[in-house]
Amino acid sequence: MSDGEIDLIPVDEFPADDEMGFGEEYNWVIAPHGRHREMGRISLRLGESACVYAFGHIGYHVDPPYRGHRFAEKACRLIVPVILRSGKDSVVITCDPDNLPSRKTCEALGCELERIIEVPAWIRAQWSISRVKCRYIWDLKS
Repeated sequence: MSDGEIDLIPVDEFPADDEMGFGEEYNWVIAPHGRHREMGRISLRLGESACVYAFGHIGYHVDPPYRGHRFAEKACRLIVPVILRSGKDSVVITCDPDNLPSRKTCEALGCELERIIEVPAWIRAQWSISRVKCRYIWDLKS
C-alpha cells in the first residue's frame, strides 16, 4: 500500500497471541516510497478483548528521526480499506495522555476521545503498557 510518499510493507514476524485476544492481526513497516528503509511500524488488530480495549485496534510508532511528518496519520489512512473489508466501521486507537504527537495524530484523523482509562493491573503485569491510556474512537463512517 502506498500514497506516493510512504509505503506500508507487510511483515509477519509477530506470531498470533491468542492470550491477548488481538484476533486477526496485520503488521506493516512504514517506509519511504520505493525504499525499504524502516521509519516506523503500524499494526491492526481486529479482535475484541480486554487487551484490545487497552492496546487499541491500531498501534503505531514512528522512529525519532522521522517524526513530525504525519507518517503515523498517513499510515492509518492507508489501512482504512483493510479495516472496512473486515466489517468494522470504527476502531480504537489508544495512547498515553502525555504523548501529544499521538494525540494530535488521533485528532487529525478525526477521532473522538472516548475516555481516559486505567489499564487493569493484570494487563500491566503481563505486558509492557502504561498505567493510563486515552481511548480514541475513529469512526470511519463519517
